[in-house]
Amino acid sequence: MRTHTTSLDGILLIEPAVHGDHRGFFHESYRENDWSAAGIPSTWVQDNHSRSRKGIVRGMHFSLGEGQAKLVRCGRGKILDVVVDLRRASPTYGQWEGHVLDDETLQQLYIPIGFAHGFCVLSDVADVIYKCSSYYDPAVERGFRFDDPDVGIAWPQDLELDVSERDRTAPLLREIAADLPF
Repeated sequence: MRTHTTSLDGILLIEPAVHGDHRGFFHESYRENDWSAAGIPSTWVQDNHSRSRKGIVRGMHFSLGEGQAKLVRCGRGKILDVVVDLRRASPTYGQWEGHVLDDETLQQLYIPIGFAHGFCVLSDVADVIYKCSSYYDPAVERGFRFDDPDVGIAWPQDLELDVSERDRTAPLLREIAADLPF
């Protein structure tokens, strides 16, 4: 496994060793000692799995309270995985970056507490699998609008995007900034 830093401090792109041949492949999607040595916390309390079709956008989501770190991968298909820095004291506050995650490279994205997360499905269908550092709690789950013009996420223009009512009508980041604990 190799890790790569990204333009947002704290985000890690993880490149696992994939062993494949004409029969298929094998890889370790998580190995506590290796991930911990790379600086990725090993306290995961919940695994989530979502399946979505092409053009679905989910995000931008984050948790208040103790926050929630995530370790995200795409087990089937291809997604554009997006993170936004919500740490108000950070020099990259409000900035975003996107990474293509797919079932060929099997790369993962480590997203620490203090970032919003979302994705757009680029393939016909995608399974997104992610570990969480805290339990889902609707009382502390928050989000901001996926197309917030101040953040300017460049979602794919060649797809018809399908966004939930909740994500379409979420507040703008500037409307919730004062309440961010990060």
